[in-house]
Amino acid sequence: MDGPDPLLLSRIQFGVTIGFHILFPSLNIGLAGWIAILEFRWLRSGDPVIGRLVQRWTHVFAIAFGMGVVSGIVLSYEFGTNWSVFSERTGNVLGPLLAYEVLTAFFLEASFLGIMLFGRSRVPRGVHFFATCMVALGTLISAFWVLAANSWMHTPAGFVENAGRFDVVDWFAVVFNPSFPYRLAHMVTAAYLTAGFVIAGVGAWHLLRGRAADEGRIMLCSALPLLAVLAPLQVFIGDLHGLQVRDYQPAKLAAIEAHWETGPMPLILFAWPDMAAARNRMEIAVPKLGSLIVTHSLDGTVTGLKAYAPEDRPHVPIVFWSFRVMVAIGVVMLFAAFAGIVLWLRGRLFTARWYLRLMTLAMPSGFIAVLAGWITAEVGRQPWIVQGLMRTADGVSPVPGSSVAASLVLFVLVYGVVFSAGLYYMAHLLRDGASAEAASGKEGR
Repeated sequence: MDGPDPLLLSRIQFGVTIGFHILFPSLNIGLAGWIAILEFRWLRSGDPVIGRLVQRWTHVFAIAFGMGVVSGIVLSYEFGTNWSVFSERTGNVLGPLLAYEVLTAFFLEASFLGIMLFGRSRVPRGVHFFATCMVALGTLISAFWVLAANSWMHTPAGFVENAGRFDVVDWFAVVFNPSFPYRLAHMVTAAYLTAGFVIAGVGAWHLLRGRAADEGRIMLCSALPLLAVLAPLQVFIGDLHGLQVRDYQPAKLAAIEAHWETGPMPLILFAWPDMAAARNRMEIAVPKLGSLIVTHSLDGTVTGLKAYAPEDRPHVPIVFWSFRVMVAIGVVMLFAAFAGIVLWLRGRLFTARWYLRLMTLAMPSGFIAVLAGWITAEVGRQPWIVQGLMRTADGVSPVPGSSVAASLVLFVLVYGVVFSAGLYYMAHLLRDGASAEAASGKEGR
């Protein structure tokens, strides 16, 4: 009897690991920038309420940063333990990119994080603010290099193949590969939206319960303008990214829309893609609207999945539904942002309890959207680990499936315990607003 499939288990293990990991950079990229802005306001006003918020959210950032580092280190090891053939063939390209992330972003963050966390009463306020800004910059630099490496796997450029290995001939082309600008903008915007909804949601939660009302108002008012700008901007960036996917990864686009026949594409509102029959069941669609969106023409031709051999098609149901989850959350974000601005202009933002409940419920929306988008991007690239050049099945390590299964179970258990504890502590810090408001406020002086 054959043992467990090491390819499938390695993919699941990497997916579980990165699923945990991506939650924390998604929060920290936006959170670090917001903390820097909030600290600037505190430096100018000396408001003790803002001072308390800076300190509390800095502690939340530190916990998320630590868990992000731990899970990120594990991912680095998995390139060797689970994907050694992939690492050997692409190491000359991806190795330096990931090393640059460590040498620039991680070292920058590590150098100033201590001052940000522990230097508030030990260094001049201007120095502390500078350290906070450097940490925020470090999160963006980290996203730059990680997205450059991942985007190269989707749209490889600037290389030659020598004896099965990828060697760099143009580093500028490697870094700024065709999908990189769109994916970087899309991910960074998603991170700021994720942090914005967490901040606004915490503020709404306090206002609903009549606790730490001053803090709740500051959190909600500081997050809403960001959400009102970034939510529609994300729609625009997503449209540009979709055009890029159309040109460079047409099979992924066809899977996203469950589009089987080459020709004008409908916009499918609901369907259950049947990969065995190469058709959709229970389909509800608007004719030609999909073509208008992705080609800007009602009669635009879009390549269907039947143009590709069955073994070259992504898993359509996963890609189709993960994309729709992401879009649905985007619609909710647009509504929440603009409804909040309207209520604010009408002077009802802090008293409309239905809206405060909506923002409280929307706190995890950014995380769900990021995970759904990541699944769409990565499953949509299959069966390629390097688009069109190297199959995922050809990159897995020659290890028995039983070993991968054992480590997968251990990972799930350890991650479940460690990250549950971290999330519990972060929630405890954010629930503590009322008692902090009643305190003497020494930290805000």
